Amino acid sequence: MSKVALITGASKGIGHSIALELAKSGISVAINYYSSDEKAKELLWQIRKINQYTNIYKADVSNEAEVSDMVHKIESDLGKINIAVNNAGISQIGLFTDMTSNERDRMIGVNLIGAMNVCKAVLPNMIHNKKGSIINISSMWGEVGASCEVVYSASKAGLIGFTKALAKEVGPSGIRVNCISPGVIDTDMNSELSEAEMNELINEIPLNRIGIPDDIAKAVKFIVSDNASYITGQILSVNGGIII
Repeated sequence: MSKVALITGASKGIGHSIALELAKSGISVAINYYSSDEKAKELLWQIRKINQYTNIYKADVSNEAEVSDMVHKIESDLGKINIAVNNAGISQIGLFTDMTSNERDRMIGVNLIGAMNVCKAVLPNMIHNKKGSIINISSMWGEVGASCEVVYSASKAGLIGFTKALAKEVGPSGIRVNCISPGVIDTDMNSELSEAEMNELINEIPLNRIGIPDDIAKAVKFIVSDNASYITGQILSVNGGIII
């Protein structure tokens, strides 16, 4: 029986690449998205050319009830979820003192609470079957912090702590929980940076290039595979060497 993977925030960027990469491996893919309807539909038809077992699911991951409903629909359509990739995330550049409480709560709700909601929904079945793989997509700023991205950094740091703790809790049930921490990746999230700012970042990266979503997708493919069966509770930094 094919594995079933839920990828949150999969309509574009890193999530889009992860969904495609896993589908190419023969994994049935559940594409979660929140607002990008057209992009989600485009990805759905892209994947159906290589793997018929896929569908799109609109849900706000910060809403526990919506996540629960989504997981039930996926189980009905594709089967029990044994891979969950918590990729959904939002960012905002600006001074911490200028951020409103609503903006703060929304970012933490999507970036951190969203991953917790997904894990809570998929874990009962994984525990019952004594197997499963969860990957949380953090950020290098969750490792070292970033000026003018204080709440984003905090939410991504929270994901790292969540990963390490959950791995210990569910490891005895045969479930692996890992975290991938991307560096500077060419996505919409970095579109606010000027060309000069991007060049400055490139100069700090030992491999002398910006990462692409496929770099993260291939790391996810490895971590969820049987080749990584003894890896859990780890933070894999995919950043070109900018943070070591």
